[in-house]
Amino acid sequence: MSDPVDLTELADAGDIAEPAEQIESSALTERPVFSGPELPLRAQLEAVLLVAEEPVPVMTLAERLEFPVPEIEATLRELAEEYLTDGRGFELRDVGGGWRYYTAAAAGDYVERFVLAGQTSRLSQAALETLAVVAYQQPVSRGRIAAVRGVNVDGVVRTLLTRRLIEEAGVDPEGGAMTYRTTSYFLERLGLRNLAELPPLAPLLPEADEIELT
Repeated sequence: MSDPVDLTELADAGDIAEPAEQIESSALTERPVFSGPELPLRAQLEAVLLVAEEPVPVMTLAERLEFPVPEIEATLRELAEEYLTDGRGFELRDVGGGWRYYTAAAAGDYVERFVLAGQTSRLSQAALETLAVVAYQQPVSRGRIAAVRGVNVDGVVRTLLTRRLIEEAGVDPEGGAMTYRTTSYFLERLGLRNLAELPPLAPLLPEADEIELT
């Protein structure tokens, strides 16, 4: 009969393999290896933002691309300025809490002609009025919106919810009704960074002597 095997000696000699669980675990924790050449930050930002479906916050870009926030911000602003100076057909904007590519304002007519092809996706006058009430009085309930507009707004509110321009903002603690507010997509579509950039409402209101009293 052969002598008993000393497992310690075998381990020291490297004859005992690492358990499969350890190998798989270590493999899963390894960082992905890039096979191609390392791109400069501006190229990385351009590539990432080209596929973004919504504005990407600077902090998210810094975490994913592993660059300091100040460097990300500086590069984004350099790119945005460069596109404007070169008269490109697209712009890089800081809108809705993040950065994203948009077609240039000057190219709007050409883009509309190409995309819409005779169709229209404009909001109705009723929808625009309802959206304005939500934007300036949010969070606001349907009842309050209806009181301001003087008509039932259920259908219009559903339309605005479907188009992601407004969203539920929770229940009114006093009346118990659901309230609504504008979304980040609303800011994005209007080209605003936040609600503070909405134009003042007072200049749009009629003067007292212009209002007919009945």
